[in-house]
Amino acid sequence: MSERPKTGDGGIILTNAEDLMNWARLSSLWPMGFGIACCAIEMMATYASNYDLERFGIMPRPSPRQSDVMIVAGTVTFKMADRIRRLYEQMPEPRYVISMGSCSNCGGPYWEHGYHVVKGVDRIIPVDVYVPGCPPRPEALIGGFMKLQEKIRNTKEVAPALFLEMEAAEPVTT
Repeated sequence: MSERPKTGDGGIILTNAEDLMNWARLSSLWPMGFGIACCAIEMMATYASNYDLERFGIMPRPSPRQSDVMIVAGTVTFKMADRIRRLYEQMPEPRYVISMGSCSNCGGPYWEHGYHVVKGVDRIIPVDVYVPGCPPRPEALIGGFMKLQEKIRNTKEVAPALFLEMEAAEPVTT
């Protein structure tokens, strides 16, 4: 019977819970498969085998309740704005938004000559990362994901407001 070589020396890794949670979040981003216009084609190309986002732990999900990243890819009209807001509110916390392309970033070439285009999706929902371009290349979207991962890595969690209120309340005595 042959001995198997040891791959490690059985060391102990020390870290705090906050860094561990941030590492888990940034290593498994699940964007919602949601595209509005031509930028969605580039988003789909990024998910394809040539760029392979799964090596970063990024896997698209079909439902907002299973997603933690929303990629707004395309022209946002006022009619679509309510639906985008509703999808954003259905996502669990913590949730992140990537605005992809000049149409979702600032209205693109359409907002100046049309009354129906929102001048930036950040007027509807908070945006974490902006990816420039018309349409942006898949490499730019991958760069946007890497910026989002860096933002998550540096996030400092705060205690939920409910727990802070409970700590501040005086204990009940009978």
